[in-house]
Amino acid sequence: MSPLLSWRGLDEWRAESALVDRDERGLTAHGVQIGAGYRVDYRLRTDSALVTRSLELSALTPGGLRRLQLERREDGSWTADDHVVDEVEGALDCDLAFSPLTNFMPAARLGGEPADHVMAWVSVPDLAVLRSEQRYEPAGEGRVRYVGLDHDFTAVLELDEAGFVTRYPGLAERVAPET
Repeated sequence: MSPLLSWRGLDEWRAESALVDRDERGLTAHGVQIGAGYRVDYRLRTDSALVTRSLELSALTPGGLRRLQLERREDGSWTADDHVVDEVEGALDCDLAFSPLTNFMPAARLGGEPADHVMAWVSVPDLAVLRSEQRYEPAGEGRVRYVGLDHDFTAVLELDEAGFVTRYPGLAERVAPET
């Protein structure tokens, strides 16, 4: 059974839910993020090594509907709506703004040593694709330290037993379904 993971924003009103399927072929997630003045629907797919293959997005704002098809090619290049995005070439992962879900992939591949990453960061709600340099460091059982290398931000992320974020200080925390 695929879990439905949900988070609430800690810094402002925001909610996100994603139906996540994780197996030997990789991860697929169908999600929605809603904030004040926008709604973003997305579908994320990775390969078996948890490297992003694609992120399909649609953003609804008072200005209208915007769509983006972000794909990582086998050679490490990225395209946004079939246009090459040179500044994120070589990135393994996408990173959707305000989404704790997209921290899963680099955290799950971490192992016991810190690792630096170039990410294909997607801003919300305009869906612009930008380069983001990040570091993930082991920080004890069920915890990973996130360090923004191109901005002054650090947070210790708390993870569940499957490696998904339960608390991202200053950004979001997981909410449990009511029983």
